[in-house]
Amino acid sequence: MAKKMGFFVLVAAVMGMACHVAGGHKHPPGECTEGDSEGEGEEEEAGSRAVRMQNFIKNLSAYARGLKPGFIVVPQNGVEVAFHNGNASEGLSDAFMRAIDGFGVEALFYNGRLSIERDVLSMLRTLKNSPTSPTIVVADYVSNNANLADSRQRSKNEGFLASPRSAENDNYQLIPAIDSQTENANDILVLSDAKNWLYLIGADYSSKQAMLNAIGATNYDVVLMDLFFWEEALTPADLQRLKRKANGGQRLVISYVSIGSAETYRYYWQPGWRLGNPIWLVENYAGYPDEFRIQYWHSEWQAIIFGNDNSYMKKIVDAGFDGAFLDNVDTYCFLSDSN
Repeated sequence: MAKKMGFFVLVAAVMGMACHVAGGHKHPPGECTEGDSEGEGEEEEAGSRAVRMQNFIKNLSAYARGLKPGFIVVPQNGVEVAFHNGNASEGLSDAFMRAIDGFGVEALFYNGRLSIERDVLSMLRTLKNSPTSPTIVVADYVSNNANLADSRQRSKNEGFLASPRSAENDNYQLIPAIDSQTENANDILVLSDAKNWLYLIGADYSSKQAMLNAIGATNYDVVLMDLFFWEEALTPADLQRLKRKANGGQRLVISYVSIGSAETYRYYWQPGWRLGNPIWLVENYAGYPDEFRIQYWHSEWQAIIFGNDNSYMKKIVDAGFDGAFLDNVDTYCFLSDSN
């Protein structure tokens, strides 16, 4: 689950492209810059990482929308993935843009204190001003509650949805008071209708009923939450309860899923799995013993995420979610050269 970011810069030497990380799921802000190529083959391999992530997202989007037309797809972090070859200078990939409905980013304006990621902001403006105009969702981390209003206003000024979290909501486990300026009783039928967004992937309640009651009492237009309450998947009946705001308006409910890391507490994790077994579990996730970085292009991993009746996306669709929020997209920036 997403954590607040530290105030330092991580530079990963992965060749071929540059990736600016505006916070990320457990990533610090700054620039993930890849060094000069040592050979033509290595340059081609490194340059393909963003394209492989593009293709992964396009294929899972097509699969989910084949099951449920209008299914919403929102990747988070690593915004270069929206551009040809992961390079903002080459322009947006039209095929990729058609596969998504929004784009999420953490720590764009605030990472504890005010710290604007200007390169990321520039790329997000390009997305927002494109013909498809995806909804941009900003999850700043604001250590001083006095700055929450400023964080929200900066997003509003850009036409982005604001979902800042305070120090006490580090793990997205709380339901903040809704911004009264965006609260409404409208029916939210598509993502672009939304005026506000609840980011609740770390919900900590004594029972599923308590969690459903707490969410149901809000007027948020969009609720982002986990497919599972502990190890139990939510049901279509649960989702139907959540799809009405307290004021009667219809809302969207979107499921979190990490496509760039494997999590040991998920249903797909098998006894005996460890670093290097399967071969696509390639790096420890520093500071998070329950996650591993992965070769996301590996067919076995992609089959876990989509394409069959036991896949994560099929479970999300079957539960009745309106869409999926794809975390750790920026994994392509952080794999080491050997992986």
